[in-house]
Amino acid sequence: MSTYVISDIHGCYDELMQMLEKIQFTDKDMLICAGDYINKGKQSAEILNWITNVPDNVILVRGNHDEEYIHDIEILWMLCDKMNLDGTKLNDSRVLYQSIEKLTKQEDSILIDPCGTIGTLINENGYTMVQLYQWAERMKNMPFFYKIQIGDRTCVIVHAGYREHFDLPEMRAKYNCMEEFYLNAREDSYMWGGIQHGMVVAGHTPTVKDGAFSYNDGKVFRVYREDLDCIFYDIDCGCWMRHLKENARLGCLRLEDEAVFYV
Repeated sequence: MSTYVISDIHGCYDELMQMLEKIQFTDKDMLICAGDYINKGKQSAEILNWITNVPDNVILVRGNHDEEYIHDIEILWMLCDKMNLDGTKLNDSRVLYQSIEKLTKQEDSILIDPCGTIGTLINENGYTMVQLYQWAERMKNMPFFYKIQIGDRTCVIVHAGYREHFDLPEMRAKYNCMEEFYLNAREDSYMWGGIQHGMVVAGHTPTVKDGAFSYNDGKVFRVYREDLDCIFYDIDCGCWMRHLKENARLGCLRLEDEAVFYV
């Protein structure tokens, strides 16, 4: 049995399938995904159908884009009820989205569906609000992190950052709650986070992003904190940015031996 971690799929379904084939993933293995399943890539619909039907040996952790999707769908669902629209009907779902699209153009302070994924799911893929709501409910059940013991190290898989307690004044000044740290921390994860004698595997910041703390020319980023005896990984290699950067790819980490795979 092997334990693999992937993060920031961002609608890159074909690359995900290629990765599972490359690592020869079987039902005896475990796959842990560190969030951000949709947006930016062109196959969010395929990814949403995939997360609905994953087997028990696939663990799905929540990312900030998934959190945003939940938030946006809850607003749209509320408006659907107020406008007396039928969320099971595609035409009513399109009327609803057109209404919110018009509103966001009129009011810059209203930000819903900034990546256009919900609009694509309704207008191009033909999904109704009920179907979109069911996906949001699936995401609500995703934990913010997942812990697993690998050898003598406790490994935490999280979207962005992990710390045992929300107790530092500087953290409280920057983040409203622990969940925000899980979803949005970047270099703060290394400075304030970690776990004694452990490993934190995250994504969130593409390692192809110039100037980023975890920049590594599109390769998996690894750094060690001696005071905690903690290894930090950023495995977001910017797969969705392939049309922008030639070194962007999907990365995968095998926890048992820290082997890295790319497609």
